[in-house]
Amino acid sequence: MWRIMSGISCLRQTKFKLILLLAVLTLIASIPSLPAEGQEQTKQAQQKPKPQDKVPEPEAETIRILSNLVAVPVSVTDTNGQPVRNLKVEDFRLEEEGVVQKLEPLGEPGKTPIELALLFDVSQSVRNRFDFEREAAIRFLREILKPGDSVAIFSIGTIPKISVELTKNAETAIKGAASIEPSADSTAFFDTVVRAARYLDDNGLPGMRRVMVTISDGEDTNSERFRLGDALRELQRNDIIYYSINPSGPSIRLNKISMKGHEGMIRLATDTGGLTFLPDELKELPKVFSQIAAELQAQYLIGYYSTSEVNDGKFRRIEVGVPKQPNLRIRARKGYFAPKE
Repeated sequence: MWRIMSGISCLRQTKFKLILLLAVLTLIASIPSLPAEGQEQTKQAQQKPKPQDKVPEPEAETIRILSNLVAVPVSVTDTNGQPVRNLKVEDFRLEEEGVVQKLEPLGEPGKTPIELALLFDVSQSVRNRFDFEREAAIRFLREILKPGDSVAIFSIGTIPKISVELTKNAETAIKGAASIEPSADSTAFFDTVVRAARYLDDNGLPGMRRVMVTISDGEDTNSERFRLGDALRELQRNDIIYYSINPSGPSIRLNKISMKGHEGMIRLATDTGGLTFLPDELKELPKVFSQIAAELQAQYLIGYYSTSEVNDGKFRRIEVGVPKQPNLRIRARKGYFAPKE
């Protein structure tokens, strides 16, 4: 009996051991899944930024500072038309839209370098006078260009054409001018003025006086894109002083088309602070060029920071005077285009 009971007990113990062994095997079988979870957790941990790796902060908003410095070339002559050279900045008074501005000198009179665009009319209307005009212009270049100055030369024909790229080399400019020939073209006058103005703006340097001198009758017969108002706007936007020399002589007053062309050039010159010349005889051209050169060499350059803080791109009218010497003749541009945000 004892043996029977002992056998049953052994059987139970064996069964218990088998059950325990199956449980252990089942547990071991589940263990391989743990490293995969551990790897996923490790991967997530690696993706988290380390304490020393700071998350980039959003960039601060860029603040643009627009300079409202306005530079104004001013020509001053006496009652005889001779340049006046002994004025100081405090002698001038400048108003912008009726508000007096505080002025600052921007250089000695006539010393600020010049960027010059010289425009030759090569069309049929000036063909019989062209050789003399070209020779006078070459003399002008020799007289006006100083170290630091630069010049570009354009031909006014059927389409605008640049004959000499902007250069500081006077001999290169003179050689280029000498090579220009007249043609039987029509006249794209305003298209050429606009192109030359934009060319100076695209290729010039800051802080220069920009000047345009045209030798033409101003009669436009072929401009496809631009008219008088467009030409004036481009001159004003790019701070260019405009001078014109009309070699046609006083006989243009007998022709309405010729008068219209000349009046257009007067408008361009008046509103930018320049001059228009209509010499009685062709032989007066050298004298006219010398007068322009003398004026530019005595020209004042004054500046101010506009009291207006509105950058709306609109045209602002200015007026310059010398209150203590009202007999002097003052010429300066009539205004400028404000910066635009």
